[in-house]
Amino acid sequence: MTGSAMSYARGMTPRLPPVSPNGPWERSKLPSPSFGRSAALGVFEGYVRGFDLRDPQIALKYEHTLNVAELCAEIARGGGMGPDDVDLAWLCGLLHDIGRFEQLRMWGTFRDSESVSHARLGLTILEGAGLTGAELGDGEGLLPRFTGDPAWASVIKPAVGLHSDLRLPDGLDPRVRAFCEIVRDADKVDIVRVFSQGECEAILGLAPDEFARGGISDEAMVGFRERRCLGPDDRRASLDGLVGVICLAFELTSDVADEALGERGYLGDLIERPFGLSPRFADPDTRSKWDEIARAMSWR
Repeated sequence: MTGSAMSYARGMTPRLPPVSPNGPWERSKLPSPSFGRSAALGVFEGYVRGFDLRDPQIALKYEHTLNVAELCAEIARGGGMGPDDVDLAWLCGLLHDIGRFEQLRMWGTFRDSESVSHARLGLTILEGAGLTGAELGDGEGLLPRFTGDPAWASVIKPAVGLHSDLRLPDGLDPRVRAFCEIVRDADKVDIVRVFSQGECEAILGLAPDEFARGGISDEAMVGFRERRCLGPDDRRASLDGLVGVICLAFELTSDVADEALGERGYLGDLIERPFGLSPRFADPDTRSKWDEIARAMSWR
């Protein structure tokens, strides 16, 4: 998820883990490596308590994580997976953005281009290598606290490490690819939610008057017309990030994810009233491009 998107959204009260009176990350009280959703959530909340829960970016990232975990379970269940695989999909979702918290603490941003890949950092945290692994005291990664099953670990690691890549690499094991696609789909759906419910200034860094004067690049429109996600080189104008979020709908791989996006109405809200603002832009070129986008997406 883009860094600037993670701040309080209009009318939203993020769920927060209870603050421990004994301080963060009480290792002696962590659950055993055996898996259960409540135990896994307890480990995750113990980790999050090590960060400033008063920071709205941390709070909303916590909310995003829980939503993605539930969406992963919904997509897996709807796709016919059995109970164990549904739990595994849920856990992949819970861990997909584990690197975001450390990224914000260390670099003060969620922008990978200004810091590090949050997905790769998350993988480092799970495996126990590098800075965060050292901080755990004995080089042990976080993953054994969630599951002691090597077969699950072999799915979780690529699901976390590859979830933000523009494209999945060729040659992935079909089972691993299936879980990677579930996580990526769930993440896309909830990113649209955050943008549809958020404040323009917090997400795009634009005041409402700047938004009204904003532009959409030809490069972003090429990506939109090709019905694909936008890469970094496609984002050149102030409103290209907004177009990029709309384009996420084009590359959902699961019918269940597509239905979830449509049923929740996030995309329609974003197009009709982006950030609660009127999409009547000052620039005729921007108006024309936005009207094209709205017409093309009206089927949703």
